[in-house]
Amino acid sequence: MDRITSLFPLWALLASLLALTFPAPLSTLAPGIVPLLGVVMFGMGATLSPGQFAAVLRRPGVIGLGVILQYLLMPFAAWAIGLALGLPPQLLAGLVLVGAAPGGTASNVICYLARGDLALSITLTTVSTLLAVLLTPVLTLLYVGERVAVPALDMFWSILRIVLVPVTLGVLVNRLLGSRLAVFERIFPLVSVAAIVFIIAVIVALNHDQLVTLGPLVALAVVLHNLTGLSLGYTLARLLGQGEARARTLAIEVGMQNSGLAVALAIKSFSAAAALPGALFSIWHNLSGALLAAWWSRRPPPSGA
Repeated sequence: MDRITSLFPLWALLASLLALTFPAPLSTLAPGIVPLLGVVMFGMGATLSPGQFAAVLRRPGVIGLGVILQYLLMPFAAWAIGLALGLPPQLLAGLVLVGAAPGGTASNVICYLARGDLALSITLTTVSTLLAVLLTPVLTLLYVGERVAVPALDMFWSILRIVLVPVTLGVLVNRLLGSRLAVFERIFPLVSVAAIVFIIAVIVALNHDQLVTLGPLVALAVVLHNLTGLSLGYTLARLLGQGEARARTLAIEVGMQNSGLAVALAIKSFSAAAALPGALFSIWHNLSGALLAAWWSRRPPPSGA
């Protein structure tokens, strides 16, 4: 099972090729995107305990640094890169939405493989996800509100339903059932991979025509955006005195976004075109994260770093 989930980038690429070849049947499955993301969020909550939330109080400084880098650096980078490349308004909105999304759950796996601080990774993912209820719609409105009508209030309620409610229910189930969820926790990564691969395939199918003409430009924007987050996340963390393990963690948490959430919000609040950056980001950031993890896994951080 671990072997199957570790090949997530390959499944995402194959699903994208399938969607480009047979777009019509897959495009009819768009209504399944939001419910599937809710399942992923519930599963994430079911792997968390209230004690992990308490970790925020014990490590306020590094948590605050991670949140600041996440929500200041990534939306601004998306906006700047999108403008520099001349992206059309809907695609710019989609890229900013990716930047304003919380950290992705895949970052926890990448952090573990990269010999980072796993407890910090999980805490940052949790905190950024909770803050996304407010910050994602507000930041999207701030950066692209003059170019695209941003339904910030609707987006707020969507995040509440798609993220906060399922995650909270998952935590409650974990609290009630505890160790009896062990089997579920083993199969959940496979469920998550299957769900995100399905979402990517549907988004690619919906954007078949635009991919032909705008795909390379959007892909370039996505690659630049991700690499900006990874490189500046690491560099700024080191400059601010963080150890090697924490710097790796911050780089991964900042550079890897919850692009599945960005896709769902784009579909619900904007258009299929606005979901294209998120779909491409889903593929690329897992590839770049896997490569980075392979590099760092061979270079253990110094003891105590």
